[in-house]
Order: sequence, then structure tokens, then C-alpha cells
Amino acid sequence: MTTRALRADGVLGRRGTSLFSVRLAAALHAASPALLHGLRLWASVCLALYIAFRLELDNPFSAGLTAAIVCLPSIGASLRKSWFRLVGTVIGSVAMVGLTASVPQSRTLFLSGLALWGAACALVGTILRNFTGYAALLAGYSAALIAYDQLGDTGGVNGDAFMLGLNYLTQVTLGIFAAGVVLGLTDFGGAPRRLATTLADLIAGIGADLTRTLDSVGPKLADMQSLRREFVRRVTSLSPVVEESLGESAQVHVHSPVLTKAVDGLFTALAGWRAVENRLVRMPNEEALRQATDIMQALPAELKHLSPDRCLADPTGIQQICEATIRRLVALPVATASLRLLADGVAEVYVGLSHAFAGLALLVADPARPISSHRGSARLRVPDWLPALVNAGRAFMAIAAVMIFWIVTAWPNGALAIAFASVVTILLAPLADLSYAAAKHFAVGCFLAAIAAAIVAFAVLPAFRTQSFTVFSVALGLVLVPGGALLAWAWQQAQPLRTAMFTAMCVEFVLMLGPSNPMSYDPVRFYNAASALVGGSTVAALSFLLLPPLSPAFRTDRLLALTLRDLRRLASGRTLDDWQGRIYGRLAVIPNQATPLQRAQILAALSVGIEIAQLRQIVHALGLGAGLEPALAAIAGGHSKAAAVRLVKFDEVLATAPQTQTIFRARSRVIGIADALAEHAAYFDASR
Repeated sequence: MTTRALRADGVLGRRGTSLFSVRLAAALHAASPALLHGLRLWASVCLALYIAFRLELDNPFSAGLTAAIVCLPSIGASLRKSWFRLVGTVIGSVAMVGLTASVPQSRTLFLSGLALWGAACALVGTILRNFTGYAALLAGYSAALIAYDQLGDTGGVNGDAFMLGLNYLTQVTLGIFAAGVVLGLTDFGGAPRRLATTLADLIAGIGADLTRTLDSVGPKLADMQSLRREFVRRVTSLSPVVEESLGESAQVHVHSPVLTKAVDGLFTALAGWRAVENRLVRMPNEEALRQATDIMQALPAELKHLSPDRCLADPTGIQQICEATIRRLVALPVATASLRLLADGVAEVYVGLSHAFAGLALLVADPARPISSHRGSARLRVPDWLPALVNAGRAFMAIAAVMIFWIVTAWPNGALAIAFASVVTILLAPLADLSYAAAKHFAVGCFLAAIAAAIVAFAVLPAFRTQSFTVFSVALGLVLVPGGALLAWAWQQAQPLRTAMFTAMCVEFVLMLGPSNPMSYDPVRFYNAASALVGGSTVAALSFLLLPPLSPAFRTDRLLALTLRDLRRLASGRTLDDWQGRIYGRLAVIPNQATPLQRAQILAALSVGIEIAQLRQIVHALGLGAGLEPALAAIAGGHSKAAAVRLVKFDEVLATAPQTQTIFRARSRVIGIADALAEHAAYFDASR
């Protein structure tokens, strides 16, 4: 080989080595957050077990189990989950004490009450959202876990519910404390900043696209509709990061209603934008251009050129500009009802953005933000009762089936199987169409946990002559570190099924290993417990197959039908409490599989309901309410064409009155309703 060839090979070899090093460094950098979570999970479990051993608590594994459950890849989500786990444990313990005291001598009534309690918690946990719902779910299966300690192998209630509940609560608190210490020392969070960045992007995007709508009169307006519908989807996906922010920041948590109002404000802004775009599309181009120009002249330059960076830098200052602009638009003298609609619609957009800016100022701790708690009575929004009822029925049947099997077969570990059937059936129910797949992945995770626990308990630990806590901790790390890293990776990739599997693997590994002081290596006990764990999880998975959750398409149709039903009730004169909050709740839970058109239909119904309420108030003050009712009756009957004809007649009545700004505002509401009915006639006329 020539010298030149040797040199070329050397250069290529060095380049190959360098490229490999770069790729390896990039891979390690990408994997470091997941690996760090694995180390945190391991440290949390070890710390909880160490304290439990030193305090000589009964069943110390519950402390490690809790630490594994609440140690999440996000400190905000972890702290939020920890608090609601504590709340749910207290409720479940109290319920079990009450149930035991009520039926101390009847196993049948006790088991029936336990199944009913699980069903009730599944119902409430589906109605409530996020970690608030998690507390209700936890109350259900916490009672089942305490019941397992009471029932033993024979199923006789031993009456020790109070001490068992107190001991379980102590260990849960200890696990929460251990995970909180480890996460607090190693994870400094960042959810409020991430939420602030997302919120600023949404605010700036809505503001900029509103300006583009006013500037793009003509064929270009068709592009705005798809953009607006995408914004609806993005706003509905804010919930997880909002929960993380509430967990990380005490300031944000105290003023949480401000954040709720900020998200609602984005929906309000989108509804106002929809009304403006709808009106411009239906006007002749020249007239639309002239009126849009009049509105643009009333807007300050700061709002015409919003950027995310500017929103983050001075949210309070821009909020004040929004409020001044709202006052200017509302007071703007107009000569036509269409211009009044455009001015009020743009004002509605900035009303919503003003609320969003208040939330943004809270997140970035803007010192200029006025100190106000904005606290009020929280309203429970129940978008649809049917999914919750289905989940409750499934939980009852699954728990009852395992109970019957236990009684018939006298299976020694039947009580443990009941507990795990309760855990999986109740916990995964709110995942809706993903529940069955998540339950299968959870069962696979339990199977992997059983294998890992068997290897550690019967091969790794007995190989060491000294059974120190250090050796035991290292053995735990062999499973928890890679398992926690895989869990964090699945979490970061937003893969709920793999998240369920790796969560089960990590959590159930601690449970199956059953750390005690001293450690006990009983193969018969281990395999019985493993069979109960896998068996209970399998029954839960089958329950989702036999009584499947409502499909996304069916749930979406239900939300649309319920919204239309409520709109017709509102049009017929019935009083509906918190109309906007009710529809915001449905927008927040609409399945991801819903089409942009379906989201737009709910948003249109929201706008029509607001317009009807405002129009009714105005015309009744003018003494003209009788002329409006025939049009509203047609809307209530699902006859949009007849409603449009009657709205035109009512507008003619309004046109004969002196054309004050109040009359123009009433006529603009009439036009707004007519525009929405024309855009979504098929929806408003549907027989639901």
C-alpha cells in the first residue's frame, strides 16, 4: 500500500472515530434527562425505604411504592400528584373505616360496599379532570388496598380498618416526603416558563392573525378558517402544562383562577375572531375592505404587531393597551350594523386576550401586575355524564367478578387480586379509548415486574453474604434506574401506552419485591402474589374489552348534541347557568380525533348562545322583545332557514327605530346570529 493510501486510511479512520464520538455524545446528551429521572426514581424509593426501616414501620414497602408512584419526570406534575394522592388516601381510608363500622359482621355487605365505592370513585374521577380526578380515583383503590389487609386469605373482616388506614396513610406520607426531597434537590422545574412561552405564542398568533384577517379581505380569508381551527386544538391541549405549573409554583397555585380565566379567554378571543371573519366573508369586497380599514385605524400599533417576545417582556403593559382599545372599540360611533358587529367582535377578541395577558403576567411574575386574587366559587363543569357512568359500571362489574371468583374458588390471594383489579380498572378508566390498550400494556408491565422481582429476590440478593441496605439499594437500582429512564423517555415522547407499561414495571417491581426488615425469600408467597397481581390486571384489561369505553367519534357527537340541546333550551327562554363555562368545558374535553369542523361547530354554538343572551337583554330593555321570540323559537326548533327569515323581519323592525348605537348593537347581534346559522346550517338543523 502506498504512503498516500496509508495517510488516507488514517484520515478516514480519524474522521470515523470523530463522527462516532460526536454521535455518541449527542446520544448521551439526548438520553441524559431520562437517565437522570431513573436515578431520581431509584433515590426516592431507597430514601423512603431507609426511613421506613429505621422507623420499623409495618409493611415498609408501601413507602417505597408511593415514592415510585409520585416520582414523575416533571417536578410540577410530581408535586401536584403527591398532594392529591395524599387527599385521595385520606378519603379512601375514612371510607374504609366507615364501611367496616357499618357492616362489621357481614362479608357480603362489606364486599358489595367495596365494589360500589370503587364504582362511585370511578364516576367522580372521570367527571373531575387531571390530578383532581386522580384523587377521586385513588380514594377508590386505596380503600381496596386497605381492604386487602383486612380480608386476608379467608375474607373475614378483622375490624382493624382504623389502624390499617392510619399505617397506610403514614407510609404514603413518608413516600411523598422522600420523593419530594429528591426531586426538590435535583429538579428546579420550568413548567411556568414553558406555559408562559406557549401562552405568549398563542396570544401573539391570535392577535397577528386577527390583524391579517382585517387586512386580507377577499379570497385570502379562506386561509384564516383553518388557522383559527388549529388554534382551538392548541388551546384545548394546554391542560397538562397548566397542571405542572400549579404544582411547581405556590404563587400560581394561589391565583389559579387567573390561569383558568386566561385559558377561557383564549376561547373567547377565538369566538370573537370567528364572528369578525364570518361577517367579512359575507360582505361585498369593497364594503368589507372599507369597514375593516375603519377598525384597523382604531387599533394601536402595539396590537397590530404582537410578537411572543414582546408579550413575555411586558404582559401587563400590553394588557392595559388591550383594555384601552376595548373601551375605544365599544364606544366607536358607527353608521351601520355590520361595522358595529366588527367593532364589538374585535373588542371581544381583546377581552379574551386581556384575560390571557393577566395569566401570562402571573406566570412571568410581572412586578407591574396588579395584586388581585381573582378568587371565586369554582364551578363544576360536567361536559357529559355518560362516559362517567360507563366507567362506574365497568369498575363495579370487574371488582364484583373477582370477588365472586375468590368466594367460589377460595383462592388464598383473591383479596390481592381484588385490589389490583380495582387499581387498574379505576385508574385507567379516564383514558377513554386508550383504556383497553393501556390496561394491556399495564399487564405486560406487571409481568415484567414479576420477572425482575423474582431475579432480584431469588438470584441477586441471596448471592451476597451480607444483607446490608447498601447491597439492597444497588439491587433495586438494577431495575429502577433503567426502568425509570424508559418511563421518562415514554413521558417525553407523549406515548401514554408505553408510559403505562413502564410505570407498572417500576411500581409493581417494588411491590412484588416486598421490601421488609429482614428480607423474606418465600417462593410460594412470591408466586401467589405474582399470580394475583397479573390475574387482577388481566381481569381489568378484559373488563375494558367486554365493556369498552365510548369511542372518540361517539363522544364527539355526544358533545355536539348536548351543546345543540343546550343552545335550543337557551333560545326557547330557559335559564342556563354559566353558558360560556359549560361550552368551555366541552371544548376542553373534545377528543383529539375530532375534526376541525366539529370544533368549529361547538365554537359557533358558543357564539350564538352569547349573541342570543346579549340580544335578548338589549331588546327587552327597548320593549321590542316580542318581535325577537319567533326567530328564537325557530332556532329552538332546529329550523335555521326559518330563523334567518324571521331575523330579517326583526331587523326591519329595528331599522324603523331611531338608529342609536344601542339599536346598531342589537342589529349587529341579529347579523351575527344569522351569519353563524348560515355557516353551520347542517349542524343547527340536526335532529339530535
